[in-house]
Amino acid sequence: MMQFYKKRDFGTFISDSFNFFKLYGKNYFKSYILINGLLLILLGVIGFIGFRDFFGKLSGSNLNGNVGYFEQYFEDNLGLFIVMGILIFLLYSALVTINFLFPVFYVKRVSKGSLHIKTDEIISDFKTNAGKIFKLYLGIIFLVVPGSIFLIGISGALMIVLIGFVLILFVLPTLFNVITFLTYDYFDSNRGFFGSLSYAIRSQFSYPNGRESSPYWKYWGTAIILGIIYYVISLIFSFVPRLFFYGSIFTTTPDANFEQNPFTGTMGIIFFVVSIISAIVSMILMNLLYVNSGLMYYDSRTDLHQKVGLAEIETIGINE
Repeated sequence: MMQFYKKRDFGTFISDSFNFFKLYGKNYFKSYILINGLLLILLGVIGFIGFRDFFGKLSGSNLNGNVGYFEQYFEDNLGLFIVMGILIFLLYSALVTINFLFPVFYVKRVSKGSLHIKTDEIISDFKTNAGKIFKLYLGIIFLVVPGSIFLIGISGALMIVLIGFVLILFVLPTLFNVITFLTYDYFDSNRGFFGSLSYAIRSQFSYPNGRESSPYWKYWGTAIILGIIYYVISLIFSFVPRLFFYGSIFTTTPDANFEQNPFTGTMGIIFFVVSIISAIVSMILMNLLYVNSGLMYYDSRTDLHQKVGLAEIETIGINE
C-alpha cells in the first residue's frame, strides 16, 4: 500500500508515479477502460468515417478543372457537418472530462485506504459530484483557459527576442500543475472553485505553513521530465504510421481513385486504425502525469500529513 500524504523529493515523485501503476495498475486500467471504452469506440467510428470522407473530398477537390468542387460538397452537406460537429464535440468533451477526473477520484479513494476500487464506485463519484463537475467545467473553460491562452500568447510573442523560449518552458508545466492541483483540491477539500484555484496557484510556490523552502522547482522539474517521457512515446506512436502513410502516397503509382481519395483502401484503413491506437495510447499515458500531479498535490497538503500519520499509528494495534 502506498502512502500518499507525505513529503516527497524530485526523484521520489517520479519513482512513486511508476510504483503507483505497479501496485494499482491492473485495477486502475480495468475501470478506466470500462468507463472510457464506449466513448472511445464511438469517437473512433465517427472520426474514421468523418475524417476519411472530409479529407478525402478535400484531397480530391478541384480535380479535372472542377473548380469549387469541395465548396459545393460542403454546402450540400452543411446539415450533416453541423450534426457531426456537435456530436463529436459532446462526445469529446465527455471523454476529456472523464479522462481528466478519473485519476482524481481513483487516487482520492486509494489515498483514503481503499485497495481495490470497483468501477461502480468511480461511476458513483461522477454521479455524486455532477454539479461540481459542471461548475469546474465552466470555470476552466471561461476563466482558466482564457488566462492560460493569454500567458502562452505572451510567451510565444516574446520568442522573437529568445526569452520567450525560456518563459514557455516554465509557463506550460506550471499551468498544467495549477490546473491539476485545482481539480484535486476542488474534489478533496471543502473549498469552492475560486478557493481551490487560489490554493493551486499558491501551492506551486510555497507550503501552507510558509516556513519550508519553495516546492516549485521539484514540481516543475517532475512535470518536465514526465512531460518529455509522454511526448517521446506519443511521438513514436503518431509519427511512425504517418511516415508510412505519406511515404506510400509518394511511392504509389498514380491512380485516379487513389488521387480522388488517398484515405480509402488498405493504407487508408491502416492509417486510421493506427491513428486511433495512437490517440488511445496518448490518453492512457496522460494518466501518468495526472497521478504524478496527485502525488504532488498530497505533498503540498502538509496540513494533513500529521493527521494521517496519527491515524495510521492508531490503527497499528487494530490491524495486529
